Amino acid sequence: MSLRPLHLLGSPVLRERGVEVGSVDAEVETLVRDLFDTMRAAEGVGLAANQIGVPRRVAVVDVGDGDPVTLIDPVVVEQFGKERGEEGCLSIPELYGEVDRATRVVVEVTDAEGARTRVEATDLKARAIQHEIDHLDGVLFIDHLSPLKRRLLLNKWRRLRKGASGYLKELDAAPVRD
Repeated sequence: MSLRPLHLLGSPVLRERGVEVGSVDAEVETLVRDLFDTMRAAEGVGLAANQIGVPRRVAVVDVGDGDPVTLIDPVVVEQFGKERGEEGCLSIPELYGEVDRATRVVVEVTDAEGARTRVEATDLKARAIQHEIDHLDGVLFIDHLSPLKRRLLLNKWRRLRKGASGYLKELDAAPVRD
């Protein structure tokens, strides 16, 4: 198990558009494993590479339905419906906002074995996939909020971070789940 520190709001890498991966090699395979390990240790449902300081187009999603998803060089090819729902982010802990997302998405991805394939998702998994693809484009969930709501959350973030230095959060080993 390899846990990587999470980059928090304010870290410049969160605003970078990830670089295309192209082909899957040992480095990308390790990155995918580290993303899953780090996401699970942080008790999240998704994590993008730039959230651990790697500006590459790689993300993972696991909403607990037994079917985790690896997203390498993802491209959304279809979106259906629209639903507003609460979102949070491992890079902006303790802050949440209502964000509109498609209720069903079809995404073309390279999987962990290097094959180009399509992933279809609905509900929470669709929301998480869209959230992680936003990260790969340097977009945070707060960017989808109204200016007033964004300002309120950013003020709360400043209060929560008062006296804190740096933009990294170290994680402990993943909790044991029954």
